[in-house]
Amino acid sequence: MAKTPKKEVITAEKAPKALGPYSAGIRIGQFIFCAGQAGIVRATGELAPGGLEAETRQVLLNLQNVLESAGSDLSQVVKTTVFLRDMSDFTRMNAVYGEFFTDKPPARSTVAVAGLPKGALVEIEAIAVIL
Repeated sequence: MAKTPKKEVITAEKAPKALGPYSAGIRIGQFIFCAGQAGIVRATGELAPGGLEAETRQVLLNLQNVLESAGSDLSQVVKTTVFLRDMSDFTRMNAVYGEFFTDKPPARSTVAVAGLPKGALVEIEAIAVIL
């Protein structure tokens, strides 16, 4: 009988604390499942100032911090889901996103949502591997 991998909670000292009863990430086997990250700056607990581009950049830095805490990084992301408060922001979000995923970008879905925590303009969740 195959042994079931242990579920490990990932805590990231450099990423914002969870806004509710959930983990920033879960590692199971060689997979890391990252909770959706908003553009919250850990030091202030507030959204990164400067609008959509600044929030998107902070979101991806937050994801990077969670992944590094789990022994991975953005280059190992295989799937993301982007939640946008306004789909007309897609092109601007996509430009910043492309700065972080330059080679072999992950599969991605992007959806418009009615609202996000703290009034965020964007949130991104990710699934990565550890190789």
